[in-house]
Amino acid sequence: MGKNMRVVVIGTGYWGKNLIRNFFELGALTGVCDQDTDLARSRVAEFSKVSVFENAEAVAEDPAIDAVAIATPAVTHGALTRQFLEAGKNVFVEKPLCLEPIEAEALGGLADSRGLTLMVGHLLLYHPAFQALREVIEQGDLGHLRYIYSNRASLGKVRTEESALWSFAPHDVSMILALAGRLPKIVIATGAHYLTDGVADTTLSHLSFSDDLQAHIFVSWLHPFKEHRLVVVGSDGMIVFDDVAQGKKKLLHFSHVLSTKNGTPEIHRAEAVPVAFSKTEPLLLECNHFLKCSKSGKRPISDWHEATQVLKVLKACESSILSGASATA
Repeated sequence: MGKNMRVVVIGTGYWGKNLIRNFFELGALTGVCDQDTDLARSRVAEFSKVSVFENAEAVAEDPAIDAVAIATPAVTHGALTRQFLEAGKNVFVEKPLCLEPIEAEALGGLADSRGLTLMVGHLLLYHPAFQALREVIEQGDLGHLRYIYSNRASLGKVRTEESALWSFAPHDVSMILALAGRLPKIVIATGAHYLTDGVADTTLSHLSFSDDLQAHIFVSWLHPFKEHRLVVVGSDGMIVFDDVAQGKKKLLHFSHVLSTKNGTPEIHRAEAVPVAFSKTEPLLLECNHFLKCSKSGKRPISDWHEATQVLKVLKACESSILSGASATA
């Protein structure tokens, strides 16, 4: 799909190298750009016909480039996205799109006015296991959703510029909003910083939706083991997406049912049933989706509207952490 698209990856560090590999595999990678040109050259040394650009201006001014994929520090995302949209490039930008919802809406308006694709890297929306989980819910197999929780924790990688909330939680917020289909009414969040003043190492966010749906998100980079787990509980069953688990244990459907007999709650337990899903790499699917949308003009799953909703929740969580009071998204 990507052979006619010409993409430059902006930022060749920790995550940029993965974008480079996938866009090359899709036949779309034409160049890379990084302030550290030696690093950029090393990233594409094994790939033929891939240029190294010294700065963003050179990329923006090149009429042969159709699109860019931005994987730079979060604080730079908004300005770089605007620069490339104004230059007529389709833009894929890693999460978050920017740091303020009002800026996200302005960038989205700019993209729409230019007829350009603006897509944000909410990777787990493209994970085949999460897509299979959504299908189970949409088919009504869980009944009425009651609560969702997501834990995303590990030992490192510790950041000193952005908190664990902004570094980890966008993935969880995007999944929960996709399942809820709406913004929460009330957000209550707490956080603590132990390593760097003002940068939370752990945060716990509670989201209250209408219709009694509740959700919470725990993120930390000071955790003894890696845990990436999404649990969805409904009136007729439960489903668990454990991204650390291997094989069939990654996505399990439990048909547990809670009922009442003579005024006494009863739990009817069921064996876990694995849910089948494609084994295609999520990032490859995400990158290919961007290429398809850029060529067809179709709106991406993680478009700027979706990204703005995620930002609103993140800002509400941040506000609650700072104020010690509840907030609204």
